Amino acid sequence: MSKLEYRAIQELKYKSGQIDRRTFVRSLLATGVALPSALSMAGQVAAATPKSGGRFRMGLGHGSTTDTLDSATSENHFTLVNGYTFGNHLTEVSNTGELIPELAESFESDDAQKWVFNLRQGVEFHNGKTMTSEDVVASYNHHMGEDSTSAAKGLLTQVKSLKADGKNKVIFELENPNADFPFIVSDYHISIRPAGDMASGVGTGGYILQSFEPGVKSVLKKNPNYWKEGAAHFDEVELLSIIDPTARQNALTSGDIDAMDRVDLKTVNLFKRNKDIYIWDATGTAHYTFPMRLSVAPFDNYDLRMALKWSIKRQELVDKILLGYGAIGNDHPISTANRYHNSDLPQREFDADKAAYHYKKSGHSGKIPLSAADAAFAGAVDAAQLMAASAAEAGMEIEVIREPKDGYWSNVWNNDAKGWCACYWGGRPTEDWMFSAAYTDDTEWNDTAWKTTDSAVKFNKLVKEARAELNDNKRRELYYECQRLIYDDGGTICPIFNSYVSANSKAIATDENIAANWDSDGAKCVERWWFA
Repeated sequence: MSKLEYRAIQELKYKSGQIDRRTFVRSLLATGVALPSALSMAGQVAAATPKSGGRFRMGLGHGSTTDTLDSATSENHFTLVNGYTFGNHLTEVSNTGELIPELAESFESDDAQKWVFNLRQGVEFHNGKTMTSEDVVASYNHHMGEDSTSAAKGLLTQVKSLKADGKNKVIFELENPNADFPFIVSDYHISIRPAGDMASGVGTGGYILQSFEPGVKSVLKKNPNYWKEGAAHFDEVELLSIIDPTARQNALTSGDIDAMDRVDLKTVNLFKRNKDIYIWDATGTAHYTFPMRLSVAPFDNYDLRMALKWSIKRQELVDKILLGYGAIGNDHPISTANRYHNSDLPQREFDADKAAYHYKKSGHSGKIPLSAADAAFAGAVDAAQLMAASAAEAGMEIEVIREPKDGYWSNVWNNDAKGWCACYWGGRPTEDWMFSAAYTDDTEWNDTAWKTTDSAVKFNKLVKEARAELNDNKRRELYYECQRLIYDDGGTICPIFNSYVSANSKAIATDENIAANWDSDGAKCVERWWFA
């Protein structure tokens, strides 16, 4: 056995508690490692070893009095983190970005149209009931029912039938082949709940809900019977809705919370000077949009939409709103991190002449209302004002309407009462998932109401074709065209892709890999982190 192999084995023993710190250090010294290095290695191994205990308090920049415990209604980062804390799904995206089984022990398909999910056995809900295929079927029917208003309903229209095969197996029959379907079942809305109880917060997750005050806080305690090993290390958890970024930052600085999301980029450099705070950022598919609803005039006018798209100084938004923590967007939601990103589309830049040309052609005159609140994303109102200033150079008058933060997602976004507003999307790991979540004509979250134009009809046809296409090159061509259609005709203005920038007390320890599919370590920080 080599010295390197011996040291690796000793490290594993130290991590697992088979040997103590003194023995570990002495074993390293025996292989020729100097004492200072041996002590340092011991400290690093100890810091990377999850420990149980403590009350974890997190301040989140979302939360609304309209929030519920029904995952079908989850619409902001507070409900996302909260839902992951007490619930699980059939699959999940790991902290390294890989799709892995969760409540499903395995999944398989021979043709990408019939999918078989084999369930883990012995998993208990918080009410003591053992999870079976009956609960999985009931959970999915909650989202697929004819009267369902679930945000995941559009994702699941592809399911032709779902049935239980014994207590520990479920079989999905799809209308058409979909190689991405195992990604779909990881969607945060489709939490597995006990049959007959979809809204009380009873789940299979690492923490048991104690109390929930919508728009205020959620309190949970550790699930002593959690089935997942090496997860859910805290004894208690308190999630606090602190929408104001300065208030969140002050709470972390004063020690009232242990972690926060959505650091105010205006003060991030000052925040970095605090020796007790750790700032981290991660880039992925998250993006900020300004959806124009085609169901509301004047945004049903193609030339008006084009005029607004050409009127934006995108790099200015990256520099002044994101302070460099992000990249410019090109009016479609597919990131360079996605597999089929269309890099052939010309990057749209500010062009006052083109904007003025399309605006004149639209025949519109007068103010164009744009609703915004920092509940949409930090700096949304400032971004709207920058857009108004650049549009003015092309002869357009944008009226920025500052909306209340509370109730923004219910009263403003995706609402015909407001034709144009600010929005954020966490993005999705696959093209089909992103399109199905927000752009196809059968999703509740089509926030641009882009459904009936010739391009929208073509787009919906192509999404279905691409979903069923198993040839990679043909699939790429279809997704490229889908992006082009949104870029040209769609109601989405997507000027910037944002990085996730969060802050933790240095008392918090994490794995070396931090997920970038959502903020807060893929929104699973409560399950993945621990006190050092």
